[in-house]
Amino acid sequence: MLDNFQDKKKNKFIPYPKGRETDDKSIAEIKQLISKLPLSRDLLIEYFHLIQDKYRGIQKKHLAAISSILKIPFSEAYEVATFYAHFDVIDDDNILPPEITIRVCDSLTCELKGAQKILKDLENQCDSSKVRIIRAPCMGLCDVAPACEVGHNHLTNITVKKVLQTVNEKHTHPKIVNGILYEEYLKHGGYKTLISCYENKISLDDILTKLNDSGLKGMGGAGFPAGQKWKFVRFEDGPRLMTINGDEGEPGTFKDKLYLEKDMHRFFEGMLIAAWAVEAKEIYIYMRDEYPGIRLKMISELEKLKQNNILNGTKVFVRRGAGAYICGEESAMIESIEGKRGLPRHRPPFVSKVGLFGKPTLNHNIETVFWVREILEKGSKWFSSQGIRGRKGPHSFSVSGRVRNPGVKLAPAGITMNELIKDYCGGMDEGHSFYGYLPGGASGGILPASMADIPLDFGTLEEHGCFIGSGAIVVFSDKDDITKVVINLLKFFEDESCGQCTPCRVGTEKAVKLLEKNDWNKDLLKELVSIMGDASICGLGQAAGNPITCAINYFGEDLNG
Repeated sequence: MLDNFQDKKKNKFIPYPKGRETDDKSIAEIKQLISKLPLSRDLLIEYFHLIQDKYRGIQKKHLAAISSILKIPFSEAYEVATFYAHFDVIDDDNILPPEITIRVCDSLTCELKGAQKILKDLENQCDSSKVRIIRAPCMGLCDVAPACEVGHNHLTNITVKKVLQTVNEKHTHPKIVNGILYEEYLKHGGYKTLISCYENKISLDDILTKLNDSGLKGMGGAGFPAGQKWKFVRFEDGPRLMTINGDEGEPGTFKDKLYLEKDMHRFFEGMLIAAWAVEAKEIYIYMRDEYPGIRLKMISELEKLKQNNILNGTKVFVRRGAGAYICGEESAMIESIEGKRGLPRHRPPFVSKVGLFGKPTLNHNIETVFWVREILEKGSKWFSSQGIRGRKGPHSFSVSGRVRNPGVKLAPAGITMNELIKDYCGGMDEGHSFYGYLPGGASGGILPASMADIPLDFGTLEEHGCFIGSGAIVVFSDKDDITKVVINLLKFFEDESCGQCTPCRVGTEKAVKLLEKNDWNKDLLKELVSIMGDASICGLGQAAGNPITCAINYFGEDLNG
């Protein structure tokens, strides 16, 4: 293609415009839409949310407009928009998606509870010109499965009748959660510990000692000692930043959701204490898009903290995820906050040295900082003594599946699965016998009921090819097909692979095809799992094969039905 064209009247060459042409109307529409936000490249995903919410999709004319406004290539904007599941990129002359979109969760617990049949029945009974029905990964509603989302309104224990009624009523807006508000939190001693930190009435050394003695670890799954992480970041030259990973997308996980719904300010106080400790003056909270009610409440309650000078000059930003499981990985989350595709970074350097915007960054899970205030006020022994069998602290287990009373169970670290089911979940569902369980969500492997006396905690399951992760436990019974369980988990990984590295991108796809055959080629599957584990960039590809390995090792003759 020629780089220039000739203006015959003036007899001179004029450069062709680079990229996709824009039109004044589209630019005006987008400028008006984003006018309440600062103009910044890192807010690209926030702009996409505004466009998607208003127009039910992102037309290419609007992609070109935002590219022009931000002065970035059209291809860059296109790559980001198409990376995330919650954005619909469409041609200008194509029909926009229907007014209402229903997302039916088909992750493991929802599938056990009949989600697939509901999905098919909805497809048969809904007018496709008015309602779009799509499958979706875990929504953090596993304890009230099956679940779906109508617009931004989440429904639980769904039936076809219940969903259709919501559609007819056009009830598509999120429900704002209740919980303890700022005023009530103050009445019970809220923010006194934080203010003591601001006033230097508590030394940083004392805080770090208490955290280390308590045994508090990263509760997002990594299990790294929290106090040690603070030290590492504090040693780095400033300015330093802080990020909070609220993208709990592991199938079966919903503990962070519960803590935010019940006592959001306890999380805020722990977060602000951590930021004070590492002298981070900017905090970025990355919230998954599946928690819209929590996110809206978070924004309104943070405004109260700002008005009452609780933030003490610290700037707190709430960023909205867009349906990408990979952004639960800390470096992928940071890329997303920067307005990019959520691709995991190669390490080293670690985010404690080179994190958000290239600065040293303290990254924490929501539950981790949730415990900080109580540890500082009640002491390290109060926290550490709650473990059993030589383990430290309590552990929040998200339990779902075939148990009588699912939910978040705060139990001693070191508890066994048998004890958890009996003492915290009311036993198995009527008519179901305990057969197996996921101790750490989709990536944490699978164990049979015969191995339910292993203490549940960080470092106790690795020798069995599993790990506790975020404590997402899914229980299945003798009435469930282990082969279908494994296929469900691997389809999830296939869908959620970011595609950056070949072992994960191709490996998960190949694994699903092999698993769907009537007779598993176990040697080939083992080889595939080994390659994925050794060569993948991040934990998704490295752990995706765990369900396969465990199924082969522990369920033997029960495979393939």
